[in-house]
Amino acid sequence: MRYLAFDLTDSSDDILTLEAMASTREAEHAAVMAEVEQVLAWAQAEFGGRQGPVEDGHAWDHELLVQHEAGGWVTVTLTFSASAEFAEAFEAAFAQPDD
Repeated sequence: MRYLAFDLTDSSDDILTLEAMASTREAEHAAVMAEVEQVLAWAQAEFGGRQGPVEDGHAWDHELLVQHEAGGWVTVTLTFSASAEFAEAFEAAFAQPDD
């Protein structure tokens, strides 16, 4: 992943959040969206049929926001609500080396 770097946060209700944001010029937006599609395709392949509200027992759900900003910038935010099982598999699949 070149554009998306996910941060994991925990909550008191055992629902984890994985969130990434990328802000790029319009010319790079297609590359960001290709990464988004790669991550969503992985989620569907690995946890297909288990998408929905995590608080209702599903493994994962997501929200994708795309905002066109002034000056030709585009901000993409991809947020997953996740079970521990999903978050562990996600981290194994998309682990990024520490800087």
